[in-house]
This record gives sequence, structure tokens and C-alpha cells, in this order.
Amino acid sequence: MALITGTGGGQGRSAALLFAREGAVVVGCDLNGEGARETVELVRAQGGSIESTQPLDLGDSTQARAWVAEAAARHGGFDVLYNNAAAARFASIADLNDAEWRAIVRDELDLVFYTCSAAWPHLLERGGGSIVNTASTCGVAGQPSSPGAFAHAATKGAVIALTRELALEGGPHRIRANSLSPGPVWTPANDARMRDPAVREAHLGAMMLPRLGEPGDVASAALFLASEESAWVTGENLIVDGGLSAR
Repeated sequence: MALITGTGGGQGRSAALLFAREGAVVVGCDLNGEGARETVELVRAQGGSIESTQPLDLGDSTQARAWVAEAAARHGGFDVLYNNAAAARFASIADLNDAEWRAIVRDELDLVFYTCSAAWPHLLERGGGSIVNTASTCGVAGQPSSPGAFAHAATKGAVIALTRELALEGGPHRIRANSLSPGPVWTPANDARMRDPAVREAHLGAMMLPRLGEPGDVASAALFLASEESAWVTGENLIVDGGLSAR
């Protein structure tokens, strides 16, 4: 059984569809109720198994922890936690105020901690499992094609470090933890920004492969890290960015 956050669209929806096709029972959630319900319909239409809680604010510790606990209780535990959900915002240090900073930390870092913390005792009891946390190439290196990523880069760098420590603590208990760092992926959440030709050209000019990422590119990488195909992989940050950060 796989817990996947942010299944209301984009990368989370692609992951829900892919994981279900591979035989996983998916338990999803999203703040976007309409999108989450649509994902449920799509997964069930292809014959997959999915439950979903919506609207759910993962930045609220009580809601996030309850979601994990209730899923574990219904299914007798789970094997995978895929933290896909986040709400990215971009602003330079010159423009970012205290309230915006706290909101970004809440919606990109706190929500990862809450679900990982809630999942930990269940994975210990199960004798292992896999945690996949979504970071970003902005957390690895400065990205001139992503201006204003100041706080976003800080939180995603923290996700990478948090995941590495989870792997260190989880290793003796057969709990694997890896992060996934997508580059520029065109999703419904950033559709308006990606429709700007200048933004697209800036990203494309920085990549080795001449196309923007698609949600399925990230979902496939997440499936690998979640599955036994990566049984000897932990503490890693898998970059999926068309060669952007390697250039």
C-alpha cells in the first residue's frame, strides 16, 4: 500500500495512476478536492484501487498526522510514503517578507516532516518500507532559469538533508529514504508561468534534452525509488531534470 500526497493533479496524479497500474493500493490526498476526486475516478476507470481524502491541508500537523494514522489503521500498515505535495512560491530576498517565508517553509518543508514523523512508527512496526520525498534541482544548485527561487531552494535543500538523515536512522530497520529532485516540469500548478515563452526558453536553453519535463517523467522515477527495484538504494537524491543540473 502506498501513501501519495498531492494526488489532485500533475505529478501526484501521474504517480497515483502509475502506482495503481503496478498493483499498489493507493491512498491519496489533496487540498484540491475537485482534482483529487477526479484522480480517484481516473484510477478506478483503469481498474486500480485508490482511496482519497480531500480537502486535506498537510501543512496542518493535526490533519497530516491523522491522515497517515487513519490509512495505517484501515489497511494494517503501509509500505510506501511518497511526499509529492508542495506549494511552490518564488520571490527574491529583496522582496520576500516574513509571512511569505513562513508560508513557504510550512507548505514545502513542514508538511514533509509531519507525514514522515507520523509514518515512522508504522514503518518500524512493519519491519521496513520506502519513503520518497520530493525536493528540487533548486535545492542542489543555483538555477538562473528559475529566478526568485530563494525560499524554495532553501526548503528543498532542507528536504534533501532531512531525507538523508531519515535514511541514516532508518537503515538498521530496513526503512529506505530517498529524495527526488525534478527540474522544470510543466504541471497544472505552474501552467501560467510555463506558458510564458521567455520562461520556457530560459529552461530549455539550460537543459541537455530539449524538452520540458512531464509529470510522468517524475512519477516513473518515484515508482523506482518506492519499489524493490531500488532495494539497495537509500540516502540518495535522484535528479530528474533533462540534464539541467549536470550542464
